[in-house]
Amino acid sequence: MTSAATPHYTVPGLTVEDAGKVIELLQQRLHALNDLHLTLKHVHWNVVGPHFIAVHQMLDPQVDQVRDMADDVAERIAALGGVAQGTPGALVKGRTWEDYSVGRADAIAHLGALDLVYTGIGEDLRTVVKTVGEIDPATEDLLIGQLRDLEQFQWFVRAHLETAGGTLSTEGASTEAEAAKQSGGR
Repeated sequence: MTSAATPHYTVPGLTVEDAGKVIELLQQRLHALNDLHLTLKHVHWNVVGPHFIAVHQMLDPQVDQVRDMADDVAERIAALGGVAQGTPGALVKGRTWEDYSVGRADAIAHLGALDLVYTGIGEDLRTVVKTVGEIDPATEDLLIGQLRDLEQFQWFVRAHLETAGGTLSTEGASTEAEAAKQSGGR
């Protein structure tokens, strides 16, 4: 465990060792949520094209909710006796993924790339929910609610990428750049 994840005390009913494990997992979630918040604002500022206003306005509520999620995770870390690392340097040092790769682009191209971002976040979060569920049901409950909201945001994104036949234009894409290109954005 890192020193920031090694509490001297924790919530009743949880061992300090188990709290440390949960804090480490939550710290990665905090990094992911802070990164997502910044990525969504980046898209908000750099989206262009005929769907500009719809996407621009769709993203602001997502940004606000993701910021609230980050706050909830940081406060849970503190409640467990840990120290939430929320600085830009800690985020860059602690993250395990590459920076968002799309700059100024068509709205649909950004949505294609965001679909992959949400997929990565959702897959990681599901793994954490399973692990945390074996240790701390209160943290599991927090994360399940966040997963539900993030999956709804991805549905909003995918609604722009889905054909009437139910296929996604981003199907099979493995990078944000591929997804942006496949989505039909310019």
